[in-house]
Amino acid sequence: MAFPYQHVLLIGATAGIGRAMADRFAETGVKVTAVGRRQERLDEFVAKHGADKASGVAFDISQVDKIPSFVENVLQAHPDIDSVFLNAGTQSIINLADPKSFNFENFKQEFDLNFYSLVAITHAFIPHFLKKENPTSFIFTGSNLSIIPGATLAAYCSSKAALNTFTLCLRENLQNTKTKVIEVSPPPVQTELHDYYGEEKGRAFGMPLDQFTDAAHKDLLEGKDQIIIGAIGPADIFNEIVDKRRQGFENLASHMRAIAANGH
Repeated sequence: MAFPYQHVLLIGATAGIGRAMADRFAETGVKVTAVGRRQERLDEFVAKHGADKASGVAFDISQVDKIPSFVENVLQAHPDIDSVFLNAGTQSIINLADPKSFNFENFKQEFDLNFYSLVAITHAFIPHFLKKENPTSFIFTGSNLSIIPGATLAAYCSSKAALNTFTLCLRENLQNTKTKVIEVSPPPVQTELHDYYGEEKGRAFGMPLDQFTDAAHKDLLEGKDQIIIGAIGPADIFNEIVDKRRQGFENLASHMRAIAANGH
């Protein structure tokens, strides 16, 4: 089965999972507009794949007030974008019991980047996608830690839990449109995300990046809308939690649709 989208805007494409997925898409014939803060890495990406397959846009998505104009400019330059892959994020260790080290502003900034910035980008793209006649998609990089949180990663896990809830609601809201909502939920993967452990130790922690990329790309080609790779704890228990949670959500959504249809 082929990837059904022709031009992916990939947020957070200069490192880690984002860069690996951008490379994989470009290598398989999908046009990619890479977005990130580091211009030199964007230039390297375009040089590697060629301007016919790749382009780059330097932008810091934490500047939420600038997202509407960013999206408008990107669409003017690339009106054929039919998939937005929202991957950017950050992670830090936080000790909530230590008032001296727990910085609320840092907590808020991490949550805002990992969640609100992605919601803002989604909001800006929805009107464009709803007007398109061909299929479109939002692809979100979530985390298995959205289901089973890690106690030392409170901001990261909270933001990913919020993102997981948002994707469920967005998928339900867009069910009668041509826009598909896909969540890719990885385990820890060997990337820069864990550099707070030290670069050598952090980038050796988790699943090898190539292994993750292979698995995620395969499931995207198969058309799955919820892609769970790996598990937190025993896989059977973790997957049962994920499956039952989605079933419970869909049951409630169906009930709420019925109430709305009956005017109650």
